[in-house]
Order: sequence, then structure tokens, then C-alpha cells
Amino acid sequence: MELPLVVGVDGSEPSLRAVDWAADEAVLRAVPLRVVYASLWERYEGGSLSADLGKPSEEVLAQDVVDHAARRALARRPHLKVTRVVLPEEPEYALVHEGREASLLVVGSRGRSGIAEFLLGSVSLSVAAQADCPVIVLRGSHDKQAVPGTRGRILLGVGEDTTESPAVRFAVDEAGRRGVPLEAVRAWRCPAHESTDHPLMAGEPARLHEERAVEALEWALKDVPADADVRRRTVEGPARKVLADFSRGADLLVVGAERGEGHFGMQLGRVAHAVLHHSACPVAVVPQKVRVR
Repeated sequence: MELPLVVGVDGSEPSLRAVDWAADEAVLRAVPLRVVYASLWERYEGGSLSADLGKPSEEVLAQDVVDHAARRALARRPHLKVTRVVLPEEPEYALVHEGREASLLVVGSRGRSGIAEFLLGSVSLSVAAQADCPVIVLRGSHDKQAVPGTRGRILLGVGEDTTESPAVRFAVDEAGRRGVPLEAVRAWRCPAHESTDHPLMAGEPARLHEERAVEALEWALKDVPADADVRRRTVEGPARKVLADFSRGADLLVVGAERGEGHFGMQLGRVAHAVLHHSACPVAVVPQKVRVR
């Protein structure tokens, strides 16, 4: 079955920019685009209030939002298959549920709500932390397109778990679709208690930690096709800061997020959470199922 790419919209400018990105990405993946609007406004405010204000009901407004978003996607990509749906549900719940039958979810970094401006965007953060499929959050200054991109590279953050990683596969595939290099970055740190001022030992702990980072990076990339254009980097420093710095020169940052079996609620990890707030480019959060021992 051909799983669609789902984009969440609410009529805001960030969500419309997400539609542009999603339309490009759907064409790259050769999948349909599904435009989703979800809200419980009617339940909280009631139809009588909208009548008193002389405004259309939320249902009409919602339909206008998805229709406009669909037209925008088709104007950008005329041959794209686009469906649309309005759901009377909490946006976070609706998009996570839609993600169970999606190849990818795309959301803007912020929506219409003033509360959403306070953090990354409560909907975006919740969806990235709970969805079963990869989620792209359109952070930072991007050019509203998935391809060709202005910087021409995909950035991958390689974490502690060096086993087979869905994030690695996702990043390799994204770089391949765009025909751009993949830059794989592994951050490392030398614990303070291992440093020494003795001249014969200076630099030795740091060298060992860097070597381990190189080994971890190679192991994580061991299954990458030989013809893939992959650039490997090991960098000293906190992973969240290293990746945020490198994101300034990337079109997309890919990070993994572990999903423990039997665990519920927000499951992101510190690094993914940090880059979602501070990345200078869009962030793809790729879930990875792990067994809880």
C-alpha cells in the first residue's frame, strides 16, 4: 500500500510553508500528499459565539484552510495526488494518529496560537515526540522547499546507540533522493576527571575518546552503500551544541529518537529536544523502537 505523506495545517504562514516543503517531499518519494487540519475550537467556543461575532463556523473556516493548502500544493506540484481532511480532534492526537498510516509527517515550527510561540510549538513538539513515523519540523530559515535546497547537504547526528539505526537509513535515503552529500557527525567529550596536566599524559584521554567516536561513527555507517557520498566528522563538544552549529550549513538535520516499548508520552531524548528548539534548519526526527530491559 502506498502510504501518504501527511502535512498538518492551521492556516498560519509556518503551516503553509510546511505545505510547500511537503509537496516537494511527496514528489521526491512518489507518494500522495494528505493535508490535515484538526481542532477542538467548536467544542470549547461553541457555534453560538461564532454567530454572535458574525463569523463563519469553525467547520467552514477549517475547510477553507485545507482547501487553500491543497490548492497551494497543486499549484506548486500540478501532478501530485492530494487528499484533504478536517478532524474535530486535538491537533497533537490527530496528527500522531495519522502518522500510523503515513510515510512521513511534516509540520511547521509554530502555529496560530500565542501559546505555541512560547516553546518550539506545542503541537510540533508533541508530534515529534510521539509519532510512529519520521517527522520533519520546519525549523530555522529554509527556502520553503525540500529540493534542491540552498546548501546542498543533509546533516546526520550519530548518537550513542551504534546498532542499525532507522535515522541513518532515513538520512542516506534523503541525501540520495536529492543527489546531495550526507554529512555524518559524531560528537564526543572527554570527561573532566580524565584530564591531566602531566606533560607525558597531556592529550591522551582526549585522543582515546576521539578514537572511540571514530569507531562508533564507522560502525553506525557500516551498511551505507559504497557509492553514497558520505562525509564523516567527529567533533569535540556537547552533541546538542555541535549539531546546532553544523545545522547552519545544512538543508536538513536528521536525528533519532528512541521509543521504548510500553512507554507513553513524550519520548525524544535530550539531543533531539535541544535541536528542535535551536536548529537553524529543518529537523527530521526518526523514531527507533528499543526494548525495555
